[in-house]
Amino acid sequence: MAGSDCGEAARVSLFGRIFLLNALVLVIAAALLVFGPATVSTPALLGEVLVLAAGLVVMLIANAVLIRVGLAPLGRLTRAMTTIDLLKPGPRLTARGHGEIAELITTFNSMIDRLEAERGYSAARALSAQEAERRRVAQELHDEVGQSLTAVLLGLKRVADQSDGPMREELLQAQETTRSTLDEIRRIARRLRPGVLEELGLVSALKALVAEISEPAGLTVRRSFDKDLPALDAETELVVYRVAQEGLTNTVRHASADTIDLSLRGRPSSVELLLRDNGRGIGASAEGAGIRGMRERALLVGADLSVGAADGGGTEVRLVVEARG
Repeated sequence: MAGSDCGEAARVSLFGRIFLLNALVLVIAAALLVFGPATVSTPALLGEVLVLAAGLVVMLIANAVLIRVGLAPLGRLTRAMTTIDLLKPGPRLTARGHGEIAELITTFNSMIDRLEAERGYSAARALSAQEAERRRVAQELHDEVGQSLTAVLLGLKRVADQSDGPMREELLQAQETTRSTLDEIRRIARRLRPGVLEELGLVSALKALVAEISEPAGLTVRRSFDKDLPALDAETELVVYRVAQEGLTNTVRHASADTIDLSLRGRPSSVELLLRDNGRGIGASAEGAGIRGMRERALLVGADLSVGAADGGGTEVRLVVEARG
């Protein structure tokens, strides 16, 4: 009931403002007719009709201009509503205008703040659950599937050593297939859970990631990592690693590139990850789930992420994260 009363008051107030603007124009027009030199005879003469028509046009233009100025903040608010993206935080609208228009803009800004905060909280929970599930699956692949395949590999070797002829060749081939499968499972487990990141740090993890992704794809990756980088907490390092992983994976799958520049630079209070390829670029295509996932991870730690066209063609991914205080 209170909300309905407030809405009714806002509508009446806006109506009153428009009414006053129109009344002002009509009063001025009436005053000009009463106190001005213009007169209207019966029947009206052509000159009098032209004067009245000109006055009417001026009155309508003045009325339109006054209403346009009064409702301009609503136009800015409408454009903001149609273009806002919770994954790309931007400056808030300035609460210009009078009365309920300024209150409406302030309320809209507060709503966006709440939506961004809620999205950040929800994204944090979802990404945390995702990382926990990745660790669980990686652990099971490494401990259960990996150990089982290792046992099978040893059993095949033992049987192959005791066999000869065509049977031995088939067993050796099965042994190689099993070894390849075991290596692939270990590679998948490393992608799911970057153990190098936890044990050796971000730079070593990025080097291992580059070697793992670039070699099978035949890519040339030019690396540049600064020494003595500012310290980052574990969550921020994981975000940097995942953004680099997603960027490299997207390049391999979609960019048709043969060269990638990957750099990690230290600034006085931040760290910048830059990934640039010489592929076909993203053009005007809509952002996919991978890029939006990178944006959600960046928002999770308050980082600044930009994805766009690189100089000379290709795609550039830039992530700037604040260093640990």
